[in-house]
Amino acid sequence: MRDNPDHSSAHPAFGLRLTGPRILKLGAIISLCAALAFLKTPVAGQVASPKPDATGGNYRVRLLRDRYGVPHLYGKRDADVAFGLAYAHAEDDLENILLSTRMSRGELAVHIGTAGVVTDYLVDALGIWTALDANYESALTPATRAVLDGYAAGLNAFCHDHANRCPRDLTPVQGADIVAGFVLRAPFFYGLDRELKVLFEGRVDDQARKDTAARNQVLGAEPQLEIGSNAMAVAPVRSADGHTRLMVNSHQPFTGPAAWYEARVKSDAGWDMIGGLFPGTPVVLHGAGPALGWAMTVNHPDLADIYRLDVDDPENPTRYQLDGEWLPFERVPVQFRVKLVGQLSWPESRTALRSVHGPAFVTSNGVYAVAFAGDGELRAVEQWYRMNRAANLTEWLEAMAMQAIPSFNLVAADAQGDIAYVYNAAAPVRTNDQDWAQIADGSRSDRLWHGLRPFADLPQVRGPASGYVINANNRPFDASAREDSPVREAFDASWGIPDRQTNRGLRLQELYGTDSSITAEEFVAYKWDTRYAEESLPRRFVAELLRDAAPPTTLEERMALALLAAWDGSTTQDNRSAALAVRAAQLAGRLRLVEPSEDHLPPRAALQQAIRDLRVGFGRIDPSWGEFMRLRRGDVDLPLNGGPDTLRAVYSLDNPRRGPLTAVAGDCYVLFADWDPEGTLTIDTIHQFGSATHDNASPHYADQAPLFAAEQFKRPPITLDALLEEATVDRWLSNAPR
Repeated sequence: MRDNPDHSSAHPAFGLRLTGPRILKLGAIISLCAALAFLKTPVAGQVASPKPDATGGNYRVRLLRDRYGVPHLYGKRDADVAFGLAYAHAEDDLENILLSTRMSRGELAVHIGTAGVVTDYLVDALGIWTALDANYESALTPATRAVLDGYAAGLNAFCHDHANRCPRDLTPVQGADIVAGFVLRAPFFYGLDRELKVLFEGRVDDQARKDTAARNQVLGAEPQLEIGSNAMAVAPVRSADGHTRLMVNSHQPFTGPAAWYEARVKSDAGWDMIGGLFPGTPVVLHGAGPALGWAMTVNHPDLADIYRLDVDDPENPTRYQLDGEWLPFERVPVQFRVKLVGQLSWPESRTALRSVHGPAFVTSNGVYAVAFAGDGELRAVEQWYRMNRAANLTEWLEAMAMQAIPSFNLVAADAQGDIAYVYNAAAPVRTNDQDWAQIADGSRSDRLWHGLRPFADLPQVRGPASGYVINANNRPFDASAREDSPVREAFDASWGIPDRQTNRGLRLQELYGTDSSITAEEFVAYKWDTRYAEESLPRRFVAELLRDAAPPTTLEERMALALLAAWDGSTTQDNRSAALAVRAAQLAGRLRLVEPSEDHLPPRAALQQAIRDLRVGFGRIDPSWGEFMRLRRGDVDLPLNGGPDTLRAVYSLDNPRRGPLTAVAGDCYVLFADWDPEGTLTIDTIHQFGSATHDNASPHYADQAPLFAAEQFKRPPITLDALLEEATVDRWLSNAPR
């Protein structure tokens, strides 16, 4: 299904054994031409013309943009809406759609060079296209394939209409390209790349899981960033007015291939959602519609295991042992091109190995295989589409029971007041007499995975008596009130569920969990909370510093300790203790949700370094938090509330020695859904920048940023009449012959 360029493993000849000056010159020219032809990156000849769908009909959709430029797509069929969604998203963020498409095809290195080699290798080594070529039509229903075809046709139509913006090698995009993107992304969210990094670097005995370059490319997330989210819902019994409320509050990078884009989709066939999408996704990933809505947060189940294999040849293995028998590796050709300069690229040909455990890798200290959730699973887009089309929470849970999406916590609510929490994990059935955090013996068949645990057995809550469900990337055993939450003892170690807590998880319980009658204003205010809980890592770190018996060594250190003693744990714009506390906690490894490492400083040394950093960057050790943390986009430069791992989550990669920090991740797209007792839905949303996520010439490049900084929502028009009153764009899109 992929249009692969000509991949050759041969090396060009750069000279011929000829005699005579002219013959030598001719030979050099011929040799050079051959070399250039060999190195030139193949591209498609023409931009594809838009084509009708498989039934012979054409796509037709009405694209309207509201006052903030958010696209609203109205069409007869779901496929028509998907066509328009792709076209509209390409208008706003073509660059990241290009990036996502190239990654899904395993064609990243030919555009960005050696930095894309690992990602390209993984696309083939993990068997993504092998599974697609074999099972695309059988794995996905005709309805889902029609949506995928419509979305692909929308991208092709956009490139036909804007040939000057689309590289010739992009089109024709096919539905399988879109599915490949889902398959590639999914394991990165639960951390497969960290397991593979251990193998690639030959550190199989080092169980420290570090972030990877591939993760940065696929998710747009630097190693220092915590990819998290908040999700909260209350039922009528918990709200002060009998309403059902849901907060969709993902924390993602502000830009890149996993930055949120808002869109509304509405078809005559019944598809009706507004919410967040990534570049290259034809369905709403989380959001709400008249019937229901849901929010996702990243969880971290252990869904990947490494096996040490006994092989016939450690350097060039062809067979491996299983229960005393020799089995042949399946050999998978891996071919890609690596950019050199301009249009020149070098073809690479390698061979990937596959065992009964999963893909296998030859390393400097052995041969290892990896079993991972999502291996060969193509139906994630199918599951998301069914979730989009669910009429109530029961149908939504039936879609979830497909278990095609390997991870994520999910919080859902419907118009009838039903709410639920699911710790979603494609958890394997595996023996309990193995420490699965360690390397397993690949020569034993009793260490093989034996299918997935049933969806009904996962930690989950539906219709809790306490009337609320919450998650902020923390353990599932605090999903609601204690009496309504899953019980830790019911899940043994083989489930691979980490006992993980976050400051945000603590604060959710302190706020939503202690208020038995939550008003609409309180529901929203709790989401914008900026405080660290008393039991959080930063607060405990500051308490440790204040308990230190060693006297201050300088007047400035004495002033710093006084600032810390006055800190109330908040990160509001006017707080003059927060910058020092947060910076010192960061340097000591007490800020992110990881244990301190050798790279972190002892507490007192961290404080001293934080003092120096703030003095250099701000000329004082007590800048206000609003001076310290900024939202910057184009000409916009605004102060922010919130910090790392607060419910108003804000992350930066900057060093305060260089002055104010620029927020690059955390709170971004937020959606607040409110169903009244009659089931009527009101929706408020906000984006950290605006709908033109990659077009700095657009008026919508940063028009939502002031609202976002002020923690205010906008209300998108949901009815067509309301939309027409403010629409800035109203046109029909079609792939009918032009």
